[in-house]
Amino acid sequence: MRFIVFFFAIVQFVSCSSIRVYSDFDSSVDFSQYKTYAFFKPQIDKVDVSDLDKRRILKAIDLELSTKGLSKSETPDILIGFTTHAKEKIYVNNFSNWGWGWGWGFNPWLWGPTNNTVSTRTEGTLYINVIDGVSKQLVWQGKGRGGIQENMKNRDDRITLFVQEIIGNYPPISPESL
Repeated sequence: MRFIVFFFAIVQFVSCSSIRVYSDFDSSVDFSQYKTYAFFKPQIDKVDVSDLDKRRILKAIDLELSTKGLSKSETPDILIGFTTHAKEKIYVNNFSNWGWGWGWGFNPWLWGPTNNTVSTRTEGTLYINVIDGVSKQLVWQGKGRGGIQENMKNRDDRITLFVQEIIGNYPPISPESL
């Protein structure tokens, strides 16, 4: 019994903090040719987040790309940019505390109180863009979407987790190599 309770507690925790990750890429590009990178400053300067968060994102991208064997360069093979988007989601829950009835909203036998709650949650999206250094064309884009909070205590950890999850899909595995 304790195992079942523990399992559902873990599932609940993971579902609340999960990050959904998607990626897309140009299938005609050979990603093994890319060894060096630099940040694409014109795109990063347009991002509407605090300078602290920009530095956190850049630091996390730097760390993840270095673990993938890429190094920073003045003459990069690829340029790395990112953009962000935040959306407020509103959740309305209606709980009826009484009875049974014939259908939605109708209860002929027993009238009782209902409890309505409204909550909001900010969902943030981080796009990481890989741009070919020569053609200046987008060749890979990763997107991570998950819950964020303005007053989050572990902001560094959350941003690092977002970046790790997204860059985990880079370089893409082409269907021919499977």
